[in-house]
Amino acid sequence: MSDAADNGTSSAPSSEPSDAGPTTVRELADVPAVEVISRSAVMLMSSAAEKLGLSDEDPENSPHLDLDEARRVITALAGLVTASVEFLGPHAGPIREGLQALQRAFREQSAHPDAPGAGPGEKYTGPVH
Repeated sequence: MSDAADNGTSSAPSSEPSDAGPTTVRELADVPAVEVISRSAVMLMSSAAEKLGLSDEDPENSPHLDLDEARRVITALAGLVTASVEFLGPHAGPIREGLQALQRAFREQSAHPDAPGAGPGEKYTGPVH
């Protein structure tokens, strides 16, 4: 027997509730693609908003402000949205609006804004004004 079996610990997931209460775990295979894509988009949006300092009262002085990182995340979001828009159904509109809001916020935060069409993700979405 292994040490894990001897001391009562195991790396295998348990179906017994923990002290924090019962939790429901969904197998990734059971999660619809539209939900995986939507959740990924929301995570990217949240990351971009943090990196633009939008979670702070004074975004320009936010300790989280990082335009280089925000550019990367917004570009990744634009690629995801553009590639998956046909699968998003009613979620497509709000996700696109969120992306455009982040692209505009990036432009506003930039000391030297990119030319139209050259901002983060605009090679996928077209110019955002």
